[in-house]
Amino acid sequence: MTHAIDYHCDVLIIGSGAAGLSLALRLAEKHQVTVLSKGPISEGSTLYAQGGIAAVFDETDSIESHIEDTLIAGDGLCEREAVCFIASNARHCVQWLIDHGVLFDTETSANGEQHYHLTREGGHSHRRILHSADATGRAVETTLVSQALSHPGIRIIERCNAVDLITSDNVGLSGPRRVIGAYIWNRNREQVETCHARAVVLATGGAAKVYQYTTNPDVASGDGIAMAWRAGCRVANLEFNQFHPTCLFHPQARNFLLTEALRGEGAYLTRPDGSRFMPDFDARGELAPRDIVARAIDHEMKRLGVDCMYLDISHQPADFIRAHFPTIDEKLLTLGFDLTKQPIPIVPAAHYTCGGVVVDQQGRTDIDGLYAIGEVSYTGLHGANRMASNSLLECLVYGWSAAEDINQRLTQFSHAPALPVWDESRVDDADERVVIQHNWHELRLFMWDYVGIVRTTRRLERALRRITMLQQEIDEYYAHFRISNNLLELRNLVQVAELMVRCALARKESRGLHFTLDYPHKLAQAQPTILQPGAI
Repeated sequence: MTHAIDYHCDVLIIGSGAAGLSLALRLAEKHQVTVLSKGPISEGSTLYAQGGIAAVFDETDSIESHIEDTLIAGDGLCEREAVCFIASNARHCVQWLIDHGVLFDTETSANGEQHYHLTREGGHSHRRILHSADATGRAVETTLVSQALSHPGIRIIERCNAVDLITSDNVGLSGPRRVIGAYIWNRNREQVETCHARAVVLATGGAAKVYQYTTNPDVASGDGIAMAWRAGCRVANLEFNQFHPTCLFHPQARNFLLTEALRGEGAYLTRPDGSRFMPDFDARGELAPRDIVARAIDHEMKRLGVDCMYLDISHQPADFIRAHFPTIDEKLLTLGFDLTKQPIPIVPAAHYTCGGVVVDQQGRTDIDGLYAIGEVSYTGLHGANRMASNSLLECLVYGWSAAEDINQRLTQFSHAPALPVWDESRVDDADERVVIQHNWHELRLFMWDYVGIVRTTRRLERALRRITMLQQEIDEYYAHFRISNNLLELRNLVQVAELMVRCALARKESRGLHFTLDYPHKLAQAQPTILQPGAI
């Protein structure tokens, strides 16, 4: 085995999506930044975001309207101060992206003026979604990656997992407890390395991979949430897992998303016989918030005993469809579907983790020097249900606010003199890797069955018992065998699964994305579910 590397930087950013890279670019003029990417630099949820970014660019729209729409979609559980903060800072943060070269679609008005083409999605009362055709995330990610790769102040380490955070009490430093670095599993060298940092930022995304069916890429395994919890940070609202209503139902494309913008441009949701069903569930029809649409689809599938529902935009002109949804149209054609001529089979799939690590408006966690931004965090923006296209916006706004705070405070944090060396002197090579695969599949299946769109207390308790057994097996495995990517992800997913179930059991009502048959009504007063390490 080669000698382990000891990295040094001012700021370690774990994650290379819109949150991590926008922060890196904002910090790199003044500080040495290291970005840790679990896969290739561009791989992550940002790359696959189709819809767009919500921000007020139309003179007939208003920040107040964006705020109210978000509060309504969040079903009484958003923190108004956080929603106001993000909506009020939306335009200048999106403009920063534009200034850095991201091209959003434009159109020419009747008087010949060019302006941004704004689309509308579920929960929005106005057209306020800036987009780049139906591949906005790809436009954002490729632009940020290109600039980060060429920036002298940014070091990018690919194919590396963060294992755990290192805090000052780990090395006996006096004073307030703070983060001083992290252990890194370098898959290229197959060894654990250390990274000294004066500040660490978790930008690791969500945890939808805990479910059998998800729209997320493979890297979305809840790493940041699990690491923060093990280090002593609070988490909140992890019972609210958003299921995107319209994931393609096809064995060769299990995580291909059909953007909500399709419904924004007039697509209908239909039963197998072609009849619409959303007007039976909500006056807003196909543009109701995602929790309502996902439950309606789930209800109709179970009622009729069928495997899927259908999404139909074929009544719109073919040229219009191909111009607005070229990526989706091209992908569907390779699978034998024609978006312009036929309904497309769809099912709900786990999509977005609305809760996460508790942070303030600067992205600060409970540990000094440790920040969390993007989907890994709980800011108070999403409440009980995320409104479409507020996710990339949250990444950008907190990339800006965290950068402002780090620039002001970094001089307070000094480098630790030394980090404890990773000890694997008493571990062996894994003897049965099939055990990891078996546990992996078991976890994702029972989370789908017991902690899905509709829940009961009995199902949640059953899930918790299974999780406890899995944790014991994984802890024993982790203690005795050398680590691997699959073992690290499974360890983190089981931890996050426990937190999701404990949050769900604590909520004695149905609200937003959390619907339980045992408590089908809302409580009069909405409160976030906050878990404290050591208290459960």
